[in-house]
Amino acid sequence: MKPYLSVLTVGVADLERSLRFYRDGLGLPTKGIIGREFEHGAVAFFDLSGGLKFAIWAQADIAHDTGLPATPVSSTAGSIGHNVREREEVDVLMAQAAAAGAEIVKPAQETFYGGYAGYFLDPDGHLWEVVWNPEFLPDE
Repeated sequence: MKPYLSVLTVGVADLERSLRFYRDGLGLPTKGIIGREFEHGAVAFFDLSGGLKFAIWAQADIAHDTGLPATPVSSTAGSIGHNVREREEVDVLMAQAAAAGAEIVKPAQETFYGGYAGYFLDPDGHLWEVVWNPEFLPDE
């Protein structure tokens, strides 16, 4: 396996609500919900850096497609990290997420490794970290 991810998909309870959160609230670029003509096919893709796609798909549809039972989201099973180039961007993005309806889990603060970070939950309980790490800055 080559070290390359192409799509990161999270299961959501309400596709329209999640679309509004990510598109309108956080400003992620998307063409909106596609695949409605297929049973269990409605999904929205968001364009991220490096060609990566972030997708939201109804959790019930993921369960149907995989044959696995739908289970509650565990916010501590993992996190999605968003690194920023400037420390001040962390506070800006945390405020933007809160205004969009995110639950702030941990306000931005100094980290043990010399960075600055905070955590929020999206409307479905997926954990996001907004982080400035001076040793791990994203490309412009």
